[in-house]
Amino acid sequence: MIILESALTLGICLIISAFWGLFVARKTIIHILISLELLLLGVGFNFIIFSIYLNDIVGQVFALLLLVVAGAESVIGLALLLALARLRNNISVNNLSTLKG
Repeated sequence: MIILESALTLGICLIISAFWGLFVARKTIIHILISLELLLLGVGFNFIIFSIYLNDIVGQVFALLLLVVAGAESVIGLALLLALARLRNNISVNNLSTLKG
């Protein structure tokens, strides 16, 4: 049986490292997208751990739906990244202010 505290510690470490990547180490859009995926992965992992601990399937269903949303978010983000790279030849976050329309 998985020890609840150690599994939740792993999930919280995933979430904290995702927030660090979002707010501190944001250099390119790829870093931001990977941090968002890591955040959703940590939340989904916590849903699954609580679902196993409480012997309920609802947390696993939420985690599956969260993975679907994360997949859609990454597809849209990578499409925007490709459009930005073609338009500006640079994917730096500092140059996003030039896209104001």
